[in-house]
Amino acid sequence: MSTPTEPGQPPKRPVPEPTHIVRRRRTEALAELVRELREGESRAPEPVHEPVVVHVAPPTAEDATQQLPSVGGRVASDDGLTLRRAAVVVGVTAAALIGFGAALLLPGPQNGGAPQQQAAMPPSAPATASDRQRGTDPDGPGTLREGDSGPDVTELQKRLSRIPDVYAHGAIDGRYDAALTAAVARFQLWYGIRGDETGVYGNDTRRDLETRTTL
Repeated sequence: MSTPTEPGQPPKRPVPEPTHIVRRRRTEALAELVRELREGESRAPEPVHEPVVVHVAPPTAEDATQQLPSVGGRVASDDGLTLRRAAVVVGVTAAALIGFGAALLLPGPQNGGAPQQQAAMPPSAPATASDRQRGTDPDGPGTLREGDSGPDVTELQKRLSRIPDVYAHGAIDGRYDAALTAAVARFQLWYGIRGDETGVYGNDTRRDLETRTTL
């Protein structure tokens, strides 16, 4: 309440009393915050990432032999080694095929009708002198061989001289020498005669030569 002023003094302005405003406090939000903090301390922290089990298939043979990427524009060393080995194998195979084909296509002597040379057959066991005397020569009766002489040898020389390049410029002297033996062996080889000993003029060689020549 204001106090009356004294006479002769200016009136005093009333001093306003402080006004107190009562506002309800938000205790509910504070209590909620305190409760959340206490619950967070009591609970264990949850993991940030959940573990996941991944099943990986075992590597196959194709994965193990997968081609390596090129490095600097060049193939990996393993691929280079494989390519070199493949090139060597191809080269060896091609050389073998070429050699085999050349052996097959290689012509025999250019004698205007002589067949290609055939593989020589292993010679049979030579007949002994006693066998020849008894007429049991494995090459047949009347067989001629090196060391013999006579008109039969002369006939053989004449017939062989009619076969091109077999007994060219050979002597007609009735002697079965080393040159005539080589000529008989050459004739047997070129015409595939296998029943007689190599270089021996037996029955099989005689029949073939007589069918090819005339006197």
